[in-house]
Amino acid sequence: MADLRFLETIAADGQEGRASPVPDGEALDAYSRVVVGVAELLSPSVANLQVWRRVGGPRRQEGGGSAVAVTADGFLLTSAHVVSGTDRGIATLVDGRELDIEIVGADPLSDLAVIRAGARDLTAATLGDASRLRVGQLVVAIGNPLGFAGSVTAGVVSALGRSFPTRSGSVTRLVENVIQTDAALHPGNSGGALADSSGRVVGINTAVVGPGFGQGLGLAVPINEAARRIIASLMREGRVRRAFLGIAGGPRPLPPRVAEAVGRPRGVEVVEVVPASPAAHAGLRAEDLILELNGEPVSGMDDVQRLMDGSAIGHRVSVLVYRDGRRRTVEITPTELTG
Repeated sequence: MADLRFLETIAADGQEGRASPVPDGEALDAYSRVVVGVAELLSPSVANLQVWRRVGGPRRQEGGGSAVAVTADGFLLTSAHVVSGTDRGIATLVDGRELDIEIVGADPLSDLAVIRAGARDLTAATLGDASRLRVGQLVVAIGNPLGFAGSVTAGVVSALGRSFPTRSGSVTRLVENVIQTDAALHPGNSGGALADSSGRVVGINTAVVGPGFGQGLGLAVPINEAARRIIASLMREGRVRRAFLGIAGGPRPLPPRVAEAVGRPRGVEVVEVVPASPAAHAGLRAEDLILELNGEPVSGMDDVQRLMDGSAIGHRVSVLVYRDGRRRTVEITPTELTG
């Protein structure tokens, strides 16, 4: 991967004249070798999904998408919206095999789902860490847009830290730290892999933005610590349990004195407290700045969501907040989030 390291050196420099000029042919050749290498490594792990949904009685509506094998013994990862309402389906691999699938578990609030295919010899992809991504980094998307199986597109990480809303019943939630890429994505790419230059899956493609297709902006759910927990829970229990505090909030810069005291620049501002929620009963208020949960620092709602997993349900949580010019602790006992 010497060519890739050279390209990354040029990209990381960011200033003209810092790196020796490279002939266009050589640069294109190096870039192409990276994309080809990722495609050859990862394509055997990406399946084309065809699913059938009931639409009023015996009629069925066909849908589709993509999925990524994560274990050799049949587990695949996809988008929850791809398998929503599905009662059966088929996964087609690049080697031509067609495998019946069953839904192991789906989590609409993260737009992730785990399915299982009838095979014990899948080529499992390696999951990466989206928290290491940088804007401008090369990424490769592999999926089945518009039914064209095994399609490969490449681009860069356009932005990090995006979010988009998801819904399950009456519950809404923001998926945080979403990856924005300019790799071309179309219907059918959902559930497919977004990979880094080493072929590690750093995201699951989930959305196309814009009134039409190919608008140059696609989104992917990041593979990070929170996503790994969700995947493990879906594989193990077929569902994801979450603790419910009853707040809406977002990141906010801390006052300089507070930032110096806690050793970080941001906390989470409480924008809204749900009436009759655990947070309301505990006395949490709008405009409170949350600094820590049970001693763990929080800088954004993704930190809050990561810490409020099933293990926190019914257990007292110490919330360190900054209010009216001083720090204080609020004790909250979360309930289980239900739709």
